[in-house]
Amino acid sequence: MPQQLFECYSASCEIYAVEEEDIVPQYIRDTDAEEHEFDLDGWTRWDMPTEDYYDTSAFPESYTGYDGSTVWRFIHDRICFNVDETHASIAVDSWQEDFNKAVSGLHSMISAQVIRGIDEKIRTGQPIDGEWTDPVAEFQRRLSPTGENKLALENLYFGYMLLLSAVAEFQRRLSPTGENKLALENLYFGYMLLLSAVNVARERLLRDCEAGKIDAIAAEKLKKVLDSPLLLQDNTSIGAASQKLHDHAIQDSDSRSSLWEARMRTRDLFRIMNCVQCNKCRLHGKISALGLSTAFQVLLGRSGDGGDPTRVHRVELAALMTTLSKFSTSIKFCSEMIQKKVK
Repeated sequence: MPQQLFECYSASCEIYAVEEEDIVPQYIRDTDAEEHEFDLDGWTRWDMPTEDYYDTSAFPESYTGYDGSTVWRFIHDRICFNVDETHASIAVDSWQEDFNKAVSGLHSMISAQVIRGIDEKIRTGQPIDGEWTDPVAEFQRRLSPTGENKLALENLYFGYMLLLSAVAEFQRRLSPTGENKLALENLYFGYMLLLSAVNVARERLLRDCEAGKIDAIAAEKLKKVLDSPLLLQDNTSIGAASQKLHDHAIQDSDSRSSLWEARMRTRDLFRIMNCVQCNKCRLHGKISALGLSTAFQVLLGRSGDGGDPTRVHRVELAALMTTLSKFSTSIKFCSEMIQKKVK
């Protein structure tokens, strides 16, 4: 994407790889070296493994003052599905529209993280760089129903359910007793889709914890998350969005045969993050794009019937769970902002 290049020299934008080799267990390095391959026509492609690993807890998502509006404009105008010479129309009840809502939800999540970063700097007395200094005004502009995108919050919930649905799908396909019944109104469609994505991965993640493939301390924390009632097999609420996505993807032969367009776009979504000129924003953008792509991969697969959870790589699982956490934090922050507005 052509743009004027400005090197990022701000300390708030910088990230550094972990230095001590013993911080990253050898089995993780070995796993990543073995799992570097990907399908050319798959849902995502990622960078080849290197010796560099980054600790996202040391460099959490925050407000850096970087303006990514040019990148987002390209994503919505060129990567999302729009009416053009290729698509004469985009039906409301189509997987193309579901794809657009999920990407919009990703944008809403990142916007919420930016606003939360502004709010945190104000609360802690830190200096704020950039033109955005009022979290309430930014929430109103970016995320409220009266702002620039009236469906920003609805799509945020949509993306959250997509990820949870993907983890649920791991559980459903790898557990003999796991079928989910689906029953929620369309208002919570996006929220349900994310939940289903996470539920897909639940059984796979638990197996990795028991097999020692995940650090013991991290495994204990992860088990508590996976034991949430939202991810239990008898939870009938989180699959509504993923069911709609599935139904739209297989509703006719044209829908099935054109899924390659969505796979191409999720790959482009990951690649476009290379155009982000803030190092921290680029790292978190890639993680989020990979997490969303993984959700689509396990919920739809190549034909709309879902992918094989056993073929999902470690980095994809990590991105899925990290992106789910980002959505959860964003939704909590949005709820707090709404309460402030009401008061």
